[in-house]
Amino acid sequence: MSSPDDTPPRDEPRQGERPYTTYRSLPRGLIARLRGESDSEVFAREAARLREDARAGRGARTTVDTRPWWRRWSWRRALKYTVLALVGWVVLSIVLFVVSAQEHAGNLPAGASSQLSSGGPMLTSPNTVLVIGLDNRPTTGPGSKEPGSNYSEAVANTDTIMLWRIGGGVSRRLSIPRDTLVDIPGFGYQKINAAWADGGPALALKVIKQFTGIQQINHLIVVDLGNFPKFIDDIGGITIRTPRICSNISGGVANGGFTLDLSPGVHTLNGIQAMTLARTRENACNAAYNDIQREAMQQQILNAIKSQLLTVHTFLHLPWAAWDAPGVVQTDMGALSLMQLFIASEIGGSAPTALLNETPSVYNGQDVLLPNQTNVQQSVHTLMNG
Repeated sequence: MSSPDDTPPRDEPRQGERPYTTYRSLPRGLIARLRGESDSEVFAREAARLREDARAGRGARTTVDTRPWWRRWSWRRALKYTVLALVGWVVLSIVLFVVSAQEHAGNLPAGASSQLSSGGPMLTSPNTVLVIGLDNRPTTGPGSKEPGSNYSEAVANTDTIMLWRIGGGVSRRLSIPRDTLVDIPGFGYQKINAAWADGGPALALKVIKQFTGIQQINHLIVVDLGNFPKFIDDIGGITIRTPRICSNISGGVANGGFTLDLSPGVHTLNGIQAMTLARTRENACNAAYNDIQREAMQQQILNAIKSQLLTVHTFLHLPWAAWDAPGVVQTDMGALSLMQLFIASEIGGSAPTALLNETPSVYNGQDVLLPNQTNVQQSVHTLMNG
C-alpha cells in the first residue's frame, strides 16, 4: 500500500502515458448561444483564432501606446467622428427648429382657421398655401421708426398676396396685385388688399377664394417683416439679379425709412436690403416699375432664399437659421409641416414667375388694376395643374 506521498501530481503524466494539456472551456456568449454552438465549438473557434494570430505575429499587446493622439488617428477614425459631428449639428438644428416652432405655435390671427381646409403631407401631395405680407410695422427693430407707420395688424392692408402650390414634387406660385379691384362682401368694390382691414384674415381668405375660384386653401403664412432681415442674414444673404433700383421707402434712411440703390446685374443682398427690395413699388430710376414688377421680384426673392438654404454658409449657421425661421412667419403649420414645406420647396425646384395680366384704371379716385377673368382662370388652372 502506497502512502499519499507516493501519489503522482494530478497534472503530471503517469508512466507510459502521453503528456496532454487541460483547457478550460470558454463560456458561450449570447451570439454563440443564438448560433446554437456548443462549448467545444466555441473553444475550437477561439483556438483557431489564436493560432492565426500567432502565425501573423499578432500577439497580445502588453504596452500602452504613448504616441500623441494625432498620430494614433487613422483616416477611418477621423471620418467616423466627422460624420458624427455633422449628424449632431443637424440634429441640434432640428431640435432648435422644433422648440422655436412650438414657441410660435398658435400665433395665427383669429378667424383664419375657419377658412382653411386640411391638406395631405407636403412631401407626397400638393397643398395650396396662401402667403400674405401686411403693411403694419414692427414696434421695435427695422421699420419701427418709419413715418406714419401702422403698428396694428388688425387694421393692416395686405401688401403681398401670393398663392403657392407646393408639395409632391410641385412648386408653382401666382401673385395677386394688391391694387386688384374686387367685390368685397359687405363693403362693395375695393382694392383686394383692403379685405384684411375690413374683416380680418377670414374675410381676406374668403375674397381670395371668390376671386380665384380656389375653394380649398390648406395653409396660411403671414410674413413678419420685423424678423425677416435677421433670417436672411442667418443664411448669408441672398443672391439675385435686379434691374436698376433707386428706392426710398418712407423718405429713405435719413427719415427713418429705407434706401436701396442697385445697378443692373447680380447682387448679394443682406437682410435689410432684401426686405427693402421686396417692399419697393416706386423706383425713381424706372417710372414703369410698379406693383407688378415688385411681385415678380418677391417671387425671385423666394427662389433666392431656397437656393441659399443648401449652401455651406447656411449649414455652418444652421442652428441660428433654424431657431429664427419660425419667427419669420405666423402660420397654422406646426414644426413638422414647416419642415415638410422647406424640404418640398427644395424638391420642387425654383418656381417660375407667374403674374396676373391686369389693366390700370381709376375707381372712386383711386388707382386700381382691373382683372381679366379669362386670364385669372387660365393662371389659376396653371397654378393648380401645371
